[in-house]
Amino acid sequence: MKFLALVSGGKDSIFNVIRCIQEGHELVLLVNLYPKNIGKETDSFMYQSVGTNIIDAISLAIDKPILKREILGKPKVTNLDYQSNQEEREGDEVEDLFEVLKEALTLYPDIKGVSSGAIASTYQKLRVEDCCQRLGLVSLAYLWNQDQFNLLGQMLQNNMNIILIKVAALGLSEQHLGKSIQEVFQHFKEIHEKFGFHPCGEGGEFESLVLDCPLYKKRIQINESEVVCHENNSVAPVYYLLIKSYSLIEKD
Repeated sequence: MKFLALVSGGKDSIFNVIRCIQEGHELVLLVNLYPKNIGKETDSFMYQSVGTNIIDAISLAIDKPILKREILGKPKVTNLDYQSNQEEREGDEVEDLFEVLKEALTLYPDIKGVSSGAIASTYQKLRVEDCCQRLGLVSLAYLWNQDQFNLLGQMLQNNMNIILIKVAALGLSEQHLGKSIQEVFQHFKEIHEKFGFHPCGEGGEFESLVLDCPLYKKRIQINESEVVCHENNSVAPVYYLLIKSYSLIEKD
């Protein structure tokens, strides 16, 4: 099945592409939805915003075209299954996803599937499925409902170089930004036991960026970045990495 991949640059969306290909599907197109303040932290129930300013690097690294759309809507229909009429949905951020998928089908009418990195968010998964159903597409979510530590282990076994680019949890601080999953794996176990931390960040604890993986023809190197404090509180301050410059490096 030919498919497009919803990608943020984070570990889940990229690993699900790897899983789709392992299952025999053919990647045709990457799709990204980005905020007005691209690359900076933006409140959204659906989309990762941090790191979106280097999404073109992901496209070049994978060597596949990318279709991008700015997120114009806001979270309006917030019931779990997105059941509502068209008037209520107008201006919702989910409709930005619907519109970009519709555009993708115009450009690539042989696409049949949509890859997403949904793991535990029923809210997000049902909204992707809603858009797919309206367009006659199949939702491909191979990571859904899997054990999160097991998933991280699979990602490392697939030689994914993943770094943290946002932290927002008890037990994480700005010092963890830029660290690889390998470097923080044991720490994740410790704060999971202490605080109930979700090791894949499904509670919004962190966001990530994939610098290299078997899918990439070139690896991404961050040349310059800035640590930004988005929310300073005593329990779980929110910091993110604003990437200012990067390079694509040929792989051996």
